[in-house]
Order: sequence, then structure tokens, then C-alpha cells
Amino acid sequence: MSPHSSLEQQVTAQLKEGDILFISINSFLYKQVAQGTGSWCSHVGFAIQEKGKWYVLESAVPTVRKTPLHTFLKRTCNNEFALRRLPSELTTTQVLKLKSAADKRMGRWYHLGFNFDSTRQFCSKFVHQVFKDALDISVGKVETLQELIETNPQANLTFWRAWYLGFIPWQRRTITPTSLLVDPQLETIICTI
Repeated sequence: MSPHSSLEQQVTAQLKEGDILFISINSFLYKQVAQGTGSWCSHVGFAIQEKGKWYVLESAVPTVRKTPLHTFLKRTCNNEFALRRLPSELTTTQVLKLKSAADKRMGRWYHLGFNFDSTRQFCSKFVHQVFKDALDISVGKVETLQELIETNPQANLTFWRAWYLGFIPWQRRTITPTSLLVDPQLETIICTI
């Protein structure tokens, strides 16, 4: 059995709709996101079930989409994974509200500048906004790039200056996968790290 098959079995045995899933994507940009937040985590989405099959709703390049669970899990490197959830089990109505809030964002373009105030989406913003709109629960922390860098001095400023074409927009608001990963409102169900 492959490591990903084993992980998928472990996850599906405990998964509930609305669970938030965290992975580590092995690409240069995503590695910079993880390093810049002092974490292994670089991507996040949340689980839904349709016709007995599990999917992850996520904002990924190029748009917000619904991804089969096994495809989502295959993208993580070194089997790095965490599953977290709200402490109270979601009702059927709450799950439907999450799906409805996500549906309103399906197909929206990804924001490579990680601007929280844009109409475009990125992974942590998508999960944060869906939970806020559907359940009035704010998961993660919205902060400026300046606040983020000040609390994470290990971030590669040379990379981020180049990424932002020489000028980091210090007052731009953003939200990171790590801020959702460490949110004290959530309970950890699985963590392979």
C-alpha cells in the first residue's frame, strides 16, 4: 500500500463534512509560503461529501474548484497532513450553508498576490470567507504583510521582493494557511507531522 493510500484510508475513516484539511505542496512558491509563516503547511481546503464520495473545496491555481479527496491528498509531500475541525459537530443545515457559500465562489480566479481585499481568491482566504459567511465563524488571522513578516523574520524577503516586482505592499491584508492551522477554535483530529 502506498503512503498516500494509507493516508487516504486514515482520513476517510475519521472525515466529516466541514473538516479543514492542510497539506504541503512541493513547489517553490508554496515552499516560500510555508517558510514565510514558520510552518510546514502551504495549502488548505475543506471536505464535503457528494453521492458517497469525498471532495475538497479549495482555491487553487487557476480557480476555486472541487477536487476529489484522493487527488488533494496526493499533492502533499512527505505525507505532511493535518485534519482539524470545529469542536461542535456541524448540523445538516450548517453543512448546506458551507456548500452554498463555497458555490458562490466556484470558478473565481486565484490571486497570486495574496490580497485579502481582492475579489479573487486564494486558499486560506477562501476557507476563511466561506466559514465566516456560512457560520459566522472567523478561522485564521487576517493581517498585513508587514505584521506577517515582523512575526516571521525567517521569511525570504529577497524572494518576496522579487515576487512583488521589487515592492512589497506592506499594508496589504492577507491570511495564511498556517493561521488557520494554529487557530485555537479548531481541534486536531489527524496530524502526521
